[in-house]
Amino acid sequence: MKNKNLSWFAALLVFALLLWCTAATPGKIADPSTYTCAVYSTIFSLLPPVIAIVLALNTKEVYTSLLVGIASGALLYANGNLELAINTLFFNEDGGMVAKLSDSSNVGILVFLVMLGILVALMNKAGGSAAFGRWASTHIHSRAGAQFATLLLGVMIFVDDYFNCLTVGSVMRPVTDRQKVSRAKLAYLIDATAAPVCIIAPVSSWAAAVTSSVPEGSGINGFTMFLRTIPYNYYALLTIVMSLFLIFTGTDFGSMKLNEDNAKNGDLFTTADRPYGNDVDDGTDTCGHVADLIAPVLVLIAACIFGMIYTGGFFEGVDFVTAFADCNASAGLVLGSSIALLFTFVFYRVRNVMTFQDFAACIPEGFKAMVSPMLILSLAWTLSGMTGLLGAKYYVANLLSGSAAALQYMLPVIIFLVAVFLAFATGTSWGTFSILIPIVCHAFPEGEMLVISIAACLSGAVCGDHCSPISDTTIMASAGAHCSHVNHVSTQLPYAITAASCAAVCYVITGIAQAFLGANGSLFTSLILLAVAIAVELVVLSVIRVRTNKKAAK
Repeated sequence: MKNKNLSWFAALLVFALLLWCTAATPGKIADPSTYTCAVYSTIFSLLPPVIAIVLALNTKEVYTSLLVGIASGALLYANGNLELAINTLFFNEDGGMVAKLSDSSNVGILVFLVMLGILVALMNKAGGSAAFGRWASTHIHSRAGAQFATLLLGVMIFVDDYFNCLTVGSVMRPVTDRQKVSRAKLAYLIDATAAPVCIIAPVSSWAAAVTSSVPEGSGINGFTMFLRTIPYNYYALLTIVMSLFLIFTGTDFGSMKLNEDNAKNGDLFTTADRPYGNDVDDGTDTCGHVADLIAPVLVLIAACIFGMIYTGGFFEGVDFVTAFADCNASAGLVLGSSIALLFTFVFYRVRNVMTFQDFAACIPEGFKAMVSPMLILSLAWTLSGMTGLLGAKYYVANLLSGSAAALQYMLPVIIFLVAVFLAFATGTSWGTFSILIPIVCHAFPEGEMLVISIAACLSGAVCGDHCSPISDTTIMASAGAHCSHVNHVSTQLPYAITAASCAAVCYVITGIAQAFLGANGSLFTSLILLAVAIAVELVVLSVIRVRTNKKAAK
């Protein structure tokens, strides 16, 4: 209680500081075309996400922390004028809450979440999830096996990170619960196979976003560039390697170790609030069949791929790769989930495992299950809008472009660190690489250093997104695992920081190696450097394992 009081007292002091910083230019209701924010594109533009993140990690109160961060951003934008701050918070057309919630892409994601929530409720009601858990219990007999199956399923569902998080969570929760894997560990494995897998999968919504971020007049083929960056995308690849190491060696460290130790003793949650404490599968449901889960999931995967290429114009003569690159991921996922929902209803009625009344009852249940992630997402989008109004991305981009000429061969690690910070502060990796990739293309018009630098940008964006408590992917991972969101963030951070540190070292090595190679570069060279990166991480993880075991033995 004392720590919480101190945190909120600190928040009040921050508000006072914000008022003091903007006192020199009192705010006023002005013409938006001529209005100037006093702290636009300065270091103060980064304060709102920093405030929200620090408060969330200290108070464990996600909603109020995000609201404080949003209010701080609105107050900064309004130069201390409360009337303008309130109008900005709700009604600003570029970053206000109403604008974010009326954006068709954002609303599409919310609808997709509701559809998936209903689909999961239907599978649970029909007994499909429990049946899969019983089937898996005859084939998966260890904690390592349950975790590896989760990792493998996450890798297989590479189309989209939102889809990945919720589908893997709903399918694997009964399995990991039976093997006493903590919800925090499940959330980490889901998150580790969401964005890190999508960013190295050529057929995914992320590949489409990267391809579209390459400037049209640069003379660079976006999709070809994406393929060339895969071996250099150290954070994503090292995260997958780390997950495999942790699974098969049984190593855990940081706060995750406490969660895993508690899970072995029967407490899957550890946290006192236990937001999803009533959903543990006890294996008593004898209804349903494995097909009641597998069939809807397979149709969902196929339908989402269909929806994405449909919105990209595939059925109008556009080739498959271009259709994926030009797709509307939000609309495609809504279309795919709608088809899957309709199929599930017909499938269950034909099999006579569910009445129409049961189906109707699952609709509000699925919606209620998604209220928490939908609320957090809405607040996170608004906070991102506030940082956009304050010009935070331009401040960071200017720092990066100013260092490009002086530190040419250190640029990969600089880009990586800047992307990590920007994605962490804004909670969006797509927004991060859409800002930084054009700058990188300007700094290096061609050559292998361009490939390495873009890979560092993508890697850093995924890392920052992975660490950030206001990231939509992080929110979806905790929702998919039915884990406390703050607990997921705090247990995941030590793992993410370890992989990020190894990646940063490897970008230094790669930059130095490129200095000796000049403009030359080949697939063989990139694979050699990737092997070095993996070796570096395995050495670091082995040292951590030895130290953790020694500490446990005392």
